[in-house]
Amino acid sequence: YKLNKVFFLYLYKMKAQKQTQLIVALDTNSIEGALSIADRIGNKVDWFKVGKQLFCSHGPIAVKRLKSMGKKVFLDLKFHDIPNTVSQAVCAAAETGADMINVHASGGSEMMKVAKDALKKKNPDVLLIAVTVLTSMDDESLRLVLDRNDNYTSAQHVSHLAKLAKTVGLDGVVASAHEIEIIRNACGSNFKLVIPGIRPSDSSINDQKRIMTPAEAALRGADFIVVGRPITQSADPASVADSILREIN
Repeated sequence: YKLNKVFFLYLYKMKAQKQTQLIVALDTNSIEGALSIADRIGNKVDWFKVGKQLFCSHGPIAVKRLKSMGKKVFLDLKFHDIPNTVSQAVCAAAETGADMINVHASGGSEMMKVAKDALKKKNPDVLLIAVTVLTSMDDESLRLVLDRNDNYTSAQHVSHLAKLAKTVGLDGVVASAHEIEIIRNACGSNFKLVIPGIRPSDSSINDQKRIMTPAEAALRGADFIVVGRPITQSADPASVADSILREIN
């Protein structure tokens, strides 16, 4: 009984210190459709994600329109190029008004550090995070990309990339919920964890492989969970978002 009491007090304390936030992914070609979803959800959700699809269709205006609604924006363009190109790109991305920007950790330490230094000098409040291993990849597909024949796992690679990002001063990483504990142990409690591949228990997994429910990800300590299609493709986005928020809270 005493051990159980201590354990649940520990969970309560950790949950009180860290509140998981929901990011709604607006993966669509239609800016009016995206803004309509944000408007229907209302002030229940502060964060929205603008990815390649919406950004390539409408550019910075997509971010600026969301900002005019009082929203915070995660600009998910996953920059991966030579250090100078990426440093210029993240600074340009910050000029759109985005609150969080990402790069690929596999671009290497120098690329991440140069990008971080440039961004923090120009827009110190903008979060810069690194993508580790895409949630559409499993161990087998990762080993194929890395040309490895051993038992190297996606969890090991995520931990390696997260430590690289932490070492050069990035604010956090994008990773699967299955790697939350590994990253926390390697990078500490203040390192931001943005978790995609989140699916409510009654939703289709689509093209994701390493997935988890909102409650599971929240209990493991995610700072942000990213949910797209289960919300945006539903008949009532506000109701689904509200259900997810109740689950993580």
